[in-house]
Amino acid sequence: MQPPTGFTLSLRRLLILLSAIGLLPLALLGLWSLHTASQYQQREQNRAMLDQARALSSAVDAELDGAIATLASLARAPAMDGGDLRAFYAIARDQVAAQPEWLAIILTDASGKILFRTTTPFGEPAGRLTDPESLRKLLAVQKPLVGRVARGLRGNIAFPVRVPIRDETGRLYTLSAVIKPDRILAVIKRQRVPEGSVITVLDASGSIVARSRDHANRVAGPPSPSLEQLMLEAAPEGVGSTVNLEGQTLASAFTRVSRYGWTVAIGVPQPAIGAASLRGIAQYAWGLAASLLACIGLASLLSNRIARSVANLQQGAAALGAGEKVRLAPSRIRELKLMGQALAAAAKQHATHEEERSRLLASLEDALAASRDASVVKDEFLAVLGHELRNPLSPIVASLDLMDLRADSASQRERTIMRRQVNHLKRLVDDLLDVSRITSGKMQLELRALNLADVVRHAATSRPGPPVALIAPEALWVEGDESRLAQVLNNLLSNAERFGDGATRITLSSSAGMAQLEVSDGGIGMHPELLARVFEPFYQAPQQVARSTGGLGLGLAIVRKIVELHGGRVSAHSDGPGTGSRFTVALPLAAAQAPLPELAPRQPGLGKQVLIVDDNVDAAMTTALVLEQFGHEVRVAHTAAAALEAVARYRPSVAILDIGLPDMDGYALAAAIRRSGAAPRLVALTGYGQKSDVERAAGAGFDLHLTKPASLEDLERAVSGVVGVSA
Repeated sequence: MQPPTGFTLSLRRLLILLSAIGLLPLALLGLWSLHTASQYQQREQNRAMLDQARALSSAVDAELDGAIATLASLARAPAMDGGDLRAFYAIARDQVAAQPEWLAIILTDASGKILFRTTTPFGEPAGRLTDPESLRKLLAVQKPLVGRVARGLRGNIAFPVRVPIRDETGRLYTLSAVIKPDRILAVIKRQRVPEGSVITVLDASGSIVARSRDHANRVAGPPSPSLEQLMLEAAPEGVGSTVNLEGQTLASAFTRVSRYGWTVAIGVPQPAIGAASLRGIAQYAWGLAASLLACIGLASLLSNRIARSVANLQQGAAALGAGEKVRLAPSRIRELKLMGQALAAAAKQHATHEEERSRLLASLEDALAASRDASVVKDEFLAVLGHELRNPLSPIVASLDLMDLRADSASQRERTIMRRQVNHLKRLVDDLLDVSRITSGKMQLELRALNLADVVRHAATSRPGPPVALIAPEALWVEGDESRLAQVLNNLLSNAERFGDGATRITLSSSAGMAQLEVSDGGIGMHPELLARVFEPFYQAPQQVARSTGGLGLGLAIVRKIVELHGGRVSAHSDGPGTGSRFTVALPLAAAQAPLPELAPRQPGLGKQVLIVDDNVDAAMTTALVLEQFGHEVRVAHTAAAALEAVARYRPSVAILDIGLPDMDGYALAAAIRRSGAAPRLVALTGYGQKSDVERAAGAGFDLHLTKPASLEDLERAVSGVVGVSA
């Protein structure tokens, strides 16, 4: 066999060559790891700076929101509502004294004229405004805003926070607080940032409001040109390199997410890249060379050590992949040592990400809790809204009833118009509260067997306006809540009146074990895209600017939910615009029930002594006049104290109490009347009409609960002595 020929190497040289070839990729890998880690560190620093700028922007917004809330609370002072500016001036001065960072409070009228400034005596000329532009903007938009920072007439640097207010006559004013930038500076000082960092807060015009470095000399001035350029190039937020006013190069992040147009910028010193870094690179190169020379004499020894080190790195990588703690044995080989350091850094970063994920999950739970709290606040707001809207409706309805009782034919047409609009407003309030009950899952039904035909006939004949064509059998029984099914039919009829042609038709029949209720009209009809969304809350067909059809887009959404709670279904049909609409409600049939025995007609009773307690003078007066028309002797009280005195003196047989009294709520008043030994029939007449309010009235000892506005039938039921608390 012929021996092989060609180029050959000794084992020693081959080991040296293999070592050199093996060291080369390790060197490149080490450099790449250093570069990647550096880039990652820079990205993390940029993200952290931007997150901190956003958090600080939220903190600044919170301070401004607090100032606006304080002004709004001050604006509700009785002196302001009554137009007593001198008394309101004294209150404003006390408020300024309680706020160390507030320089003054300024009140102006709708034309921008200064009515008083707390730094000058009341009635003396108050000078001129330092920032009139923000005042003009406030008068234009009539929403709270924050002006720009500027030096005032007395040399003080401050910024205004302005809110619009109105007194009880509807006259427009503006209330402004002049606040020193020290308040914002205090927020900055609470931040924890690396040494040498600079935090700057700018107003909407780009002037410095507060600065963590050299604040006294830089406030109200412009930021550095490089920061201005960065903000122009990366709106509304971004990260970049800037040179601050002191000439220092910084890595900066800014955000303009503030609701008031303010900007928060954070600058952090950039790490120096100079001789120390070059020395490190040189040392790295010398280490590679030394390793190559050492391979000449220690090739065999190093091969074993390399094998052991590689195995150790594999175990560390496997531990990292499994989420376990990474344990690396020390190695004397530089390249493998660097790989181990990179692996350890990756393990540390992985642990950091896991901690951040845990924090995010915790914050999500907090957000869910805040959402639940917001839902509770929303329900309370809707309850108060219903009360505040029903209160003024009560005297209006009572006045209309009173005019009807007096048979004043001269105002018949006007009364009809007013009653139609009042009923429309009451329906809007009821729709809002029903939607709240639906979304929170609090709507409950009181199911019983009822004749749906009777419900339909009553709804069709009791509505004002054009007659409704009705086709219905004598009886058709379903299991349902009578008041809610009447609400369904009334909502469908109201929809037909608003969008129909005045010829509404109701058809009631049965098919396949289901009651079929159909309401149709020959009006404007619907497009297919409208049919697909007609039962969505707040969705309405496109209307003209005048909104002649009105409504909130809730009626049909409420219809669908009530029908579904009854185990039924509702659908809408239309052949297109101009062809009319047809709504069909299907409900499960129930077994027929025996008719209830007829009650003997109640003989009208003698007039009773009635006490009406309501802090709304108009509501109390009109209710009293209506009851006097029925032949009752009525007395009126506007406070709980006056009511207790009237009960002790006159011993009324019926007491109609409002719940929201100024000195004692109606529940406590009812308990006090019971303790006094008097035993009148207690009736709650209030704007709060939710189920919880009815239950609370029953628990407080009321015999009947009525929701404002009360009808003539409600008042007659209240005085007649019908047993049972109901809404």
